[in-house]
Amino acid sequence: MITFSCCLVLLVAAYFTYGRYLERQAGIDASAKTPCHRLYDGVDYVPLPRWRIFLIQLLNIAGTGPIFGAVLGACFGPVAFLWITFGGILMGAMHDFLSGVMLVRHDGLSIPEVAGHYLGGGMRQFMRLFSIVLLILVGAVFLLSPAQLLAGMTDSISLPNWEWLASMDLSGEFAIPVSTWVWIILAYYFVATLLPVDKIIGKIYPLFGIALVAMAVGLLGALLVGDYTIPELTSVQNEHYQASSLPIVPTLFITIACGAISGFHATQSPLMARCVGNEKECRSVFYGAMIAESIIALIWAAAAMAFFGGADGLGIALSDHGGSAAWAVDAVSNGMLGTIGGVLALLGVVAAPITSGDTAFRSARLIIADILKLDQRPYLKRLLICIPLFVIGYWITTVEFDIVWRYFAWSNQTLATVVLWAITVFLVRRRANYWIALLPALFMTYICASFLFISNQFLGMENRLLAYLLGGVLTLLIALVMIFKLRKDATIRA
Repeated sequence: MITFSCCLVLLVAAYFTYGRYLERQAGIDASAKTPCHRLYDGVDYVPLPRWRIFLIQLLNIAGTGPIFGAVLGACFGPVAFLWITFGGILMGAMHDFLSGVMLVRHDGLSIPEVAGHYLGGGMRQFMRLFSIVLLILVGAVFLLSPAQLLAGMTDSISLPNWEWLASMDLSGEFAIPVSTWVWIILAYYFVATLLPVDKIIGKIYPLFGIALVAMAVGLLGALLVGDYTIPELTSVQNEHYQASSLPIVPTLFITIACGAISGFHATQSPLMARCVGNEKECRSVFYGAMIAESIIALIWAAAAMAFFGGADGLGIALSDHGGSAAWAVDAVSNGMLGTIGGVLALLGVVAAPITSGDTAFRSARLIIADILKLDQRPYLKRLLICIPLFVIGYWITTVEFDIVWRYFAWSNQTLATVVLWAITVFLVRRRANYWIALLPALFMTYICASFLFISNQFLGMENRLLAYLLGGVLTLLIALVMIFKLRKDATIRA
């Protein structure tokens, strides 16, 4: 409990300390007019209250990330607490806050346009393609996974044996197949993506955000008063049941993404950057939401280890159930919180991914609209973008799920790395302390580079030492290119 408690305190304290320091580096200006006032259109540029924006931002960036990723990351042992805490404070929350400020100051444009402003036209084109592909993949994953879960929950629905139902062959038991749930969720995505941000997202999503927080608070209470033991950090030993093939470096840093740092967040932040009424709100909306997500991830990692009797027990249980994080989430929720936990688990593993899938498609629409410079006020122009997106998204759901999911985590961290480099240039131009972004950028560059050589998902080199060295060489090459870029920009002000 000591390790867990210290990490929890550090996360909360960081919001009031490091968060304020970052505000000074960004030069927050309370008098600046934000995009929602200058560019109000009643669709995407709409001022919303700070508390509502915070909850929407939290739900948008969270999804199942801080839950599933934390549960899978807990298999490595208490060392996961360190990555969630220090990654969340020094990398994830910094990434979300400074990229959020950059987005606000660039009219809430999508992240490829803003990253291109700081990293050049070539990177803008790469980020446009990379972000759209990633967002469609996210939308498809968060379309199929809740559909599969809902199909499992409705595999034996009983109807009354009424004569009029029997005449239509509807009495008795029946199941709602995955394909039907896919179409239902897709129809919701279509409507939610088309409507103005304050109609569904602004009204309903804060409620799901509250439920996400309530689930974490409930688990925290159960950990504190229940008969559970949270493992202490006594070493950085890899306790994963597949430790030989999944080394801590770089696998842990890829597995726990949304709970520590995630590039997906930067694709979601433009939605709220267009709704922020004052730059002073950025710390609570962007830095605060990421700190909250790290706290949620920390609680879930602790709960998973405590409920199953440590990382070993968690690993064995996951192995017996095909590595299903969804099964573990359901077991922990129901086991620690009973019926209430079951309801909250439903919100966590079904509602949360659906809302993230919706905003993923919405972000993809905004990126394409920015590229084509299409006014999004007319419904027809929104339809012109949405229909192809959903057609592609539906087609992806027909592909083997593992193939779609396999490369998502690495792509997510790679996107975060690019954004960290853009933040570094932003700080250099401001003549601010760029080391706060440069060091995380170098670290994540090495993590993503070494993963290419080590993971069986890519090259899977058996010579681990050579793989680490090649990852270092690739990191060095990227660093040299960026140092040249930084020197050129050293005299430029943002």
